Amino acid sequence: MDATPTLIALLHGPDQPGLVARVASWIFERGGNILHADQHRDREVGVFFQRVEWQPAFSVAVGEGAASAAAKATAASHALADKSQGRPVDRAAAARDFSEFATHSLGMKVRMQSSDARPRVALFVSKADHCFHDLVLRWKAGDFPCEIVGVVGNHSDLREASEGYGLRFVQIAINASNKAAAELEQIALLREWGVELVVLARYMQVLSADFLATLGAPVINIHHSFLPAFAGGRPYHQAHARGVKLIGATAHYATRDLDEGPIIHQDVARITHRHGVEDLVRKGRDLEKSVLAQAMRWHLEGRVLVYGNKTVVFD
Repeated sequence: MDATPTLIALLHGPDQPGLVARVASWIFERGGNILHADQHRDREVGVFFQRVEWQPAFSVAVGEGAASAAAKATAASHALADKSQGRPVDRAAAARDFSEFATHSLGMKVRMQSSDARPRVALFVSKADHCFHDLVLRWKAGDFPCEIVGVVGNHSDLREASEGYGLRFVQIAINASNKAAAELEQIALLREWGVELVVLARYMQVLSADFLATLGAPVINIHHSFLPAFAGGRPYHQAHARGVKLIGATAHYATRDLDEGPIIHQDVARITHRHGVEDLVRKGRDLEKSVLAQAMRWHLEGRVLVYGNKTVVFD
């Protein structure tokens, strides 16, 4: 299995003929090797989406559109030769070059990441522990390409468990009278830890619009319901009272609009009239764990592209 780090680009913008070919040609002309490529076109709005992952070769400058076909082929062969001889791959330069190409030549918005990046992640918790334990154990098993750098709780219930895993735990209590000050304390802590992603592992507090705007990092939440149905609190009680035959869980990015952020992943379980509220809660916990873990993994692997209030998730 080739463990050479790769570059991943997520790009989207106005659809136009030849985009796939131009992206592939740009990578080939610089000696790169495409490992995965997937694209999608939203016919309703005419927007093109693509995720492409490739192994870049040593950078050989070729003017966009200016070099002859022979010069480009020579540059590509030199790049491949450099790669075969073990010269270092300048992935940072390749990422910058591709971003410039995608932005200025294709008119696309682009996000780049390297496959060996390990973003710094913080978990927010309250009292429920099932999602917390599941995420930490998956991380320790190597399922997530990240570093969980600490746990923030508005209660102390998970302090012992966190420290037992070797994770820092900081309790910041929140109530109606201190919410603004507590959120500023949380943001200062996250910046001190260098956090690049926050995951709400059944954190039972609503994050304010100011918190989300100031943090400057994505926040993934798990909602114990198949949104948009049964938003807010006690969704399993609502579902039982409604007599539904499916219950679900939804992982989404947190936004200023409660439970309305872009959805990353959802799943459901069948129930019958024989299931009581406790059965729904038990089944729901299993869904919450798997849905949140999958959403976190897709985000870390650079598979989620957000546009508007929707997502494209590349498999």
